[in-house]
Amino acid sequence: MGPIQLVVPCYNEALRFREDEASALLGKEGLSLILVNDGSTDSTADCLERFSQAHPGRVKTLHLMSNRGKAEAVRAGMELAIEQGAKVTGYLDGDFATPASEMLRLVDIFEQSESTDVLLGSRWLHLGADIQRQTLRHYGGRIFATIASQILELKVYDTQCGAKIFRVGDALQNAMQEDFVSPWAFDVELIGRLRQGLPETAFLEVPLNRWVDIKGSKITLLDMLQATLSLISIRRALKSRT
Repeated sequence: MGPIQLVVPCYNEALRFREDEASALLGKEGLSLILVNDGSTDSTADCLERFSQAHPGRVKTLHLMSNRGKAEAVRAGMELAIEQGAKVTGYLDGDFATPASEMLRLVDIFEQSESTDVLLGSRWLHLGADIQRQTLRHYGGRIFATIASQILELKVYDTQCGAKIFRVGDALQNAMQEDFVSPWAFDVELIGRLRQGLPETAFLEVPLNRWVDIKGSKITLLDMLQATLSLISIRRALKSRT
């Protein structure tokens, strides 16, 4: 496995997992993938194993016995990446709402910035960008992001974009040691944990040029509400770490 290991959490993604997009990521030398099967009940396990076997040494599949939620699937994958000696790790969603071409662009930006330890992809709708997001999720996300930014005391526009890259070091290893409070809003807690060990200048937010809301998302309106309410618990958990 290479020095850059990206984690792809998958739960019942047999019909949405994009082998062509995953293969495109492997086009970059030194980059490998950890596919985490989060206790899927469909044929996701077979799908991921088949892809892994087609790319020996570049793709590893991690199977969780039961569904633990995206937060713990990501944490398990990133812990494995750290254990295997990755210098850089990160994650993106299994439906490739963030296309491989965009993720590779973020990796290139990260590699060129020695002062950056945390790079966050951002779904900022701007001229020249193709950001396809449901209206309800967009405005719900803006409310969530505004509250999250205040909790983190960090000028971040989009905490929840599923495209993030991290430099492996003490701050990341410490951030990975404990379970996350929320299965969906864990990004906020992860950023908060990292912020406790890194200066603001170590964080870089990069607007995506393309992001497509793929049909079949597991996140419901109720999940969005619960994630927003969980920010209270996340704030409390972050304060307990200081």
